Amino acid sequence: MVSTATDRFVIEGGHPVGGTVTPSGNKNEALPLLAAAVLSSGTVVIENVPKIRDVSTLIEILRGLGVQVDWSGDHTLAIDPSRLHGSRPDAALAAEIRASFLLAAPLLARTGLAVLPRPGGDKIGRRRLDTHLLALQQLGARITLDDAYYRLELSGPFRGAEVFLDEASVTGTETAVMAAAMANGTTRLLNAASEPHVQGLCHALNEMGARITGIGSNVLEIQGASHLRPARHRVGPDHIEVGSFVAVAAMTGGELRVQHIAPDHLRMIRMVFARLGVETLIEGTTLRVPAGQKRSIVADMDGAIPKVDDAPWPGFPADLTPLALVLATQCDGTVLIHEKLFESRLFFVDSLIAMGARIVLCDPHRALVIGPSRLHGATIVSPDNRAGMALIAAALAAPGRSVIRNVEQVDRGYERIDERLRSLGARLTRE
Repeated sequence: MVSTATDRFVIEGGHPVGGTVTPSGNKNEALPLLAAAVLSSGTVVIENVPKIRDVSTLIEILRGLGVQVDWSGDHTLAIDPSRLHGSRPDAALAAEIRASFLLAAPLLARTGLAVLPRPGGDKIGRRRLDTHLLALQQLGARITLDDAYYRLELSGPFRGAEVFLDEASVTGTETAVMAAAMANGTTRLLNAASEPHVQGLCHALNEMGARITGIGSNVLEIQGASHLRPARHRVGPDHIEVGSFVAVAAMTGGELRVQHIAPDHLRMIRMVFARLGVETLIEGTTLRVPAGQKRSIVADMDGAIPKVDDAPWPGFPADLTPLALVLATQCDGTVLIHEKLFESRLFFVDSLIAMGARIVLCDPHRALVIGPSRLHGATIVSPDNRAGMALIAAALAAPGRSVIRNVEQVDRGYERIDERLRSLGARLTRE
């Protein structure tokens, strides 16, 4: 299914959403794995790849550079970079997704040159690239910048070094790890991000012959290799998607079973949802959300208003902050939502207020939510991937008809979300 800018969802809300669902592969693991495959001397096979717009765009970019990328199964990709012949990704495609910048280190390692436009992605505030660029510089790259392009050059292989990242950036860490995997010598990466998708990339690189230790911590040690071999790797379940489905079920009163999860990736997510009065149960590799949640916000021990704030892993993921906020509108009590990373991410609350939510937007980073609110249907616009999913959740909980426009933003990160929600009882159509 190919979505367009004119696609919209029409939702008849106020009905329970529940049943059994399997999360897609983690898109934030799949995208860097596609880039890392360029480092290989042969074909890399990646399983459990979500069929979403961002993945399709990166595949098109790779094919334009001469990389052979084929679907060899329903969700399995085979990537053969042996015919790589370019260093300049298609500018229009690369400008669509932030993940295009993940090609910087692989192109430098393979060709000594990478010419990349300023990347695209969600419009949720300024998303700096300094962490990526400073790391590449310390590993030997030369960087020049004009109004539209970054030109990166490398003479010979990368050089191992001690690199302290100026922030625990996920894609910055992934860029540095890919460069260090092909460097002469040892790289010690400090203040590294440790999210599940970063861990997945590190494990995949090890399967390709890299030697990375400290995976899952904030200090990575990478022994550089002269070449990386073909390998097969399976993308892990998307914990952000798991959290999204949990929020929808809890808001609508449905009973939900999410199967084939990674329980260790859900510790903080479950803790925050419990603070909002949503109980979840782990049964092996299945997460169960019982019906009839009490949805009562738990005050701090001294009776103060509690706070939900995002943080680098293992903290609460920033990508779930919009879902936590919309869930809180259906919970009894008051909670402060603090989005620390992106200064424009909370602006979607205007749409929730238009639907009847009681929210005070204190500043670009903080919103006070007073629940429960009786939401009603409305016509609203999805501003970005995660806020779009939050608005879908609100519409499913709101009695009456809602129309959500610009749903191609949601398709960027959630595979066939309309079909999967309908399989759970949602009254939702794409027009």
